[in-house]
Amino acid sequence: MAVTVRLPTVLRPHANGQSRVAAEGSTVAEAVSWLVGEFPGIAPNLLADDGSLHRFVNVYVNDEDVRYLSQMDTALSDGDELSILPAVAGG
Repeated sequence: MAVTVRLPTVLRPHANGQSRVAAEGSTVAEAVSWLVGEFPGIAPNLLADDGSLHRFVNVYVNDEDVRYLSQMDTALSDGDELSILPAVAGG
């Protein structure tokens, strides 16, 4: 499946400055794996030591938070948009 991955500013330097990349995968996990394979510098900012997403990283498929879907097993369809957003906190 071809999907578009929208990258936040903090990850763009690791993806040759691109704000969007075309990725392959039928699940969020597969698309993230593809992304890390293509741009290894993204991994430390995206994945924990055990390979799961950092808890401060939010991932959306077509504006739906994957935490409320099937998380990393969320299915992707051709043309879907995967958005990666770092959590923002402060006060």
